[in-house]
This record gives sequence, C-alpha cells and structure tokens, in this order.
Amino acid sequence: MVALNQTINWQPPEIGSGRFGNWLEDVKEWSLSRDRYWGTPLPIWVSEDGSDQFAVGSIAELKQGLYEHEDGRREPVSAMAAEQIDLHRPFVDRIVFEKNGKVYRRTPEIIDVWFDSGAMPFAQYHYPFENKELFESRFPADYIAEGVDQTRGWFYTLHNIATVLFDKPAFKNIIVNDMILDETGQKMSKRKGNLVQPFEIITRYGVDPLRWYLMASTNPWLPKRFDAKGIEEVHRKFFDTFLNTYSFFAMYANIDRFDPASIPVPIAQRPEIDRWILSRLYTIVERVDQRMDNYDITQSVRPVAEFLLDDVSNWYVRRNRRRFWREGDSQDKAAAYHTLYEVLLTLARLTAPFIPFIAEEIYHNLRTEEMPESVHLCDYPTLDAARKALQDPELESRMATAQRVVRMARALRNETRIRVRQPLSELVVATRSAAALQAVQDMRDIIQEELNVKQVTASEQPDALVTRHAKPNFKTLGPRFGKAMKQVAGLIQSWGDAEIETLTQQGSMTIVLEGETHAITPEEVEISDEAKGDLMVSREGNLLVGLNVHITPELEVEGIAREFVNRIQNLRKDIKLDIQDRIEIYAAATGKTAMALEKMGSYIMVETLAIRLERTLPDGVSPTEINLDTETFPVYIRSVKE
Repeated sequence: MVALNQTINWQPPEIGSGRFGNWLEDVKEWSLSRDRYWGTPLPIWVSEDGSDQFAVGSIAELKQGLYEHEDGRREPVSAMAAEQIDLHRPFVDRIVFEKNGKVYRRTPEIIDVWFDSGAMPFAQYHYPFENKELFESRFPADYIAEGVDQTRGWFYTLHNIATVLFDKPAFKNIIVNDMILDETGQKMSKRKGNLVQPFEIITRYGVDPLRWYLMASTNPWLPKRFDAKGIEEVHRKFFDTFLNTYSFFAMYANIDRFDPASIPVPIAQRPEIDRWILSRLYTIVERVDQRMDNYDITQSVRPVAEFLLDDVSNWYVRRNRRRFWREGDSQDKAAAYHTLYEVLLTLARLTAPFIPFIAEEIYHNLRTEEMPESVHLCDYPTLDAARKALQDPELESRMATAQRVVRMARALRNETRIRVRQPLSELVVATRSAAALQAVQDMRDIIQEELNVKQVTASEQPDALVTRHAKPNFKTLGPRFGKAMKQVAGLIQSWGDAEIETLTQQGSMTIVLEGETHAITPEEVEISDEAKGDLMVSREGNLLVGLNVHITPELEVEGIAREFVNRIQNLRKDIKLDIQDRIEIYAAATGKTAMALEKMGSYIMVETLAIRLERTLPDGVSPTEINLDTETFPVYIRSVKE
C-alpha cells in the first residue's frame, strides 16, 4: 500500500506523503465485522460446533444452502423464486448449510460500512459477475475528491481493498477538500447560528458565481472562510466583465452584420495588438491545460480571470473600440471582429467546466450552424500546432513591459489626482535592461496613448531622473553590529548610485569595519528616490518612470475638452441614443471652457458624432447642467433625427 500510494497524484502532495502516508506506514488491523443489525451481512458461515467456517462469495453459492422456516422445515434456496431471495437480514440469517455432517449458520455480524464504500469501484458494475471489460476500462478511477477527514475513511478503504484485490491503487488523482468556515473562521453550526444556506446563496448570486468563487478564492485543500461579499466581487470583476465584453462585441457585430463564418484576415496581416491578444489567449490555454492535467483547480481559474480583466477588457477592447465603431467596412475592422470572436469563443469553451451555464449562454450566442449544439459537446481547448504557431513570447514580453509602465504611471496620476483625460507633457522611462529599453521604444505609441502624454522618452540612465538615498534599517542591523551601529549607519548613508545599484542588482554590498568586511543585504537597507525637476517618480524592479505633472495652459485647454467629451457621451447614454446617432450640441459655457470648445471644436465633434457645436442654447429647450472642474453650465443635445 505504501508503494502504490507513491504512484498517486495527490493535491496537495503533502496529504499523500504526510497524513495519509503516515497512516499507511503505521496501519492498524481492520476489523471488518460490526455488531449491528442493519447493513451488509458478513457472509461467513460457522459450524454449530465452532470448529469450521467458510465464506459465501456469490448468489450461486448461496443457493446451495437451505432455507430454514420457523417450523424447522428446510427447503433448498435454489428452489425458491428469485424475488423471494433477499441478501439482507433476516432472510440470510435463516439460510443454513449442511456439509460433512455439520450444520453451518451465518455469524450474526454485519460488514463495516466503510468496506461498502471502499468496494464501490467494482460493486457499482456487479463485477466480477458481469461487466468485466467495462470495469477494467474504468479502473483505477482517473480522479476522486473528498474531505480531508477521509484519509482514514474512504481514501483508506478504497486504497486497501484495491491493493489486496488488484495490486493497484483505486484512483490515479485526488483533490482533498478542507472545511468551509464562516467569514470569521469559525466552523459553521446550527448552535452558533452561523450556517450559510446554499440555496439562498444560489438564488441570490447564481450557481456559476458561487462555483467560481469557491474555486478561485483559495486552494480546495485549505480551510475556506466563506464571505458572500467575495461572491459579489467575483460577480462584478469576472462575470460582469465577461458579459459586458460579449455585449460590446455583439452590439457592433450586429450593426455591421459580422459573419464569423466569413474568411478571416490572415493572422500575419492583422495589427500587432491582434497578434498579441491571440498569443496571450493560447498562452493561457496552455497554462490552464497544464494545471488541469495536474488537478490544480485554483491555479487553473485564476489566470483566466486575470487574462479576461487585464488583457481582454482593460487593454485589448478598450484600446480597439474605435476599430469597431468606425463607419464602413475595412480589413482592419474585419481583423478586429475575427480576433475578438476567437477570444470570446475560446474563453467560453475554456471556462465551460467551471461556469457551465454562463459559458453555454455565451457559446450559444456565438456558435455557427456547423458547430456542436452545446459548448459541453466541444473539444476542450488545447495547444495544437496551429495554435502554438500563434504564440509570440517576445511580443507578449514587450507588451507586458508597456502595461507595467502604464500601471506605474497611472499610479502617479492617482497620487497627484490628475485624471487620465488631462494631457501631460512627458513620461520618461529609465532602465538599464536592454530588453526593457527596447520594449519601451517599440511600444512608445501605445504607452503615449494610454497615458495621454505628448512624449515618451526612453533612457538608459535612471540616475538622471532621481537621486537615490540609502538609510540603514536599524531594526535588522542594530542587533548585528551593536555599538558599531553608528559607524555602520554613516557608511551606508554615504553610498551613491553605484553602491546602491550594486546592492539591488547583485543582492549585497560590502562595507569595511575596523579591517573586517561585512556584506549588507537589501533587507538591511531602506532605499528612497528623490525626483529631479518637475517629475513624479516610481520604481518597480528594473523600471523607473518619471511623469512630468506640470500642466501648461495649452494642456489645460485640451484636458477641459476631453472632460467635456466625457460628459456629452454620458448624456448620449442618458437619453438612450443609438451609438451611431449623429447629434447637435448646444453648450452655454464661459471662460476656460468656452476657450476649450473653440480651440478643440473639431476634436469634440468627431468624438461625440456631432454635426453641430454651438455655444448658445436654442429657445424653449430644457438643458442639463454639467459640471467640469472649471465651471458648471447648461448643455442641450439632440439627435439630428428630431
């Protein structure tokens, strides 16, 4: 049993090698009999003188006995009708055998019910009496799952019986579940009043969000604190994003009568961002396949959620909206449709085992006539040669660097409370990594658009942006150097860029104290950056970004225009205009806002699909007050259909 256990893929492995493995190493004798009435009768017949016993192994053998009536009369069991024969007590207790001049009666015990559970792999097929090929094709089981308390229960009885009978494990893979606790970490019980009713949760949130939450929140073999707020967050971040992304695609695809069965634009002819999202898609498919093969459920679903939110929704769709709502047909628009269609269809198939209902709904809305009727009849996505060819690790790496730069710079905007709609003059990205530097240069236009800056500069000299300062961590260094700490502090504080760079890149920096050399680690030093000029700076790993936050009058005007466009787009939604409707805009703005409308009028009209932009209101209309940081003023818009 110990040797066979080592062939099983346990999740987590430490349960198999530890709790279960230790139990096997010191296994106790298993008494199969129980002194109870209800249960599977122990099929052992003992002679009345107690000198002999034998086991009955089949109904055919049982029919060789005699049924003893209450009046003492005996008749062959084989002469009885099939429906009269009952394999339970009290019927079997009245069957006796006569052998070699002795009478044998069944021992009164029943079999331990754990034996019943451990026998289920073959008992369910009535093996060995029938279904031999069926049983052998399905044994050992590919996978089982149960609670951690079953290490001495079901897991053990399955393993024990399979080892004795077949010299094989009963299962190849196993996921061990731990307890679901309340939100404070307490065990749920009626007495404590902290029970969560599953059907109330399902009614409120749906089964798919509950299922995804349980899989994504923590590994199943860890205790899980159940908090309904977590389901709400999963619903908002993952499910709303999935459905909104599909709705975005469907809305424009219906307008343009997109046919997914049409000949797609060759991948090589699609824009770089299309090739990137397809590469990311099949990298995620590969990762999910690998982790599913290893029965690592949590690490299978998390990458899907991150991909959908960070790469598909917040990056690809947001950056490509114009390609979808641009009027007319073009190869570029067709490429965008085919790319997003492939992403959504693959995600529906990829998530089907985890969220079967929502995946089915999205698949049903995307499928063409030649596809299987249900997503659950489709092959699961795998990385075949054609999809492998779509992977471009170098492109993914470059785009990841761009995303990282954008995230860091947006954090600086948030820190200074400058909205992304407000243009800024320059972003400087400094790094000593040649690969990162090249990525910034290659992705310069994307970074510039994402951050709404006029210029992106890539630099090999981080020290041109900041002055770095080193300060000793007295909590870690004090116990180490004691009375010499003051001298050590002086040495560390004297470090310049070169010494700090050595510390961060090589993992240590040496100091000489009274003739002895000591290695100082990054954990023992606090490093800070002091920005130069008008820059706000942020450092992460090998990247340093500097954002010029000085807003010139020209930049301010452009920012006001962008804020105005945002308010007009919201008004369009409020009055339920179709996305392709043309409008007229009337805005009674003054001061800086009026200046922005005059200078940026063409931009505003293009962005809002306006054919007219006036700075006085028509008579007899009911305008809407809108608020910009510069002023509050009335605005009226109407469709040109009116």
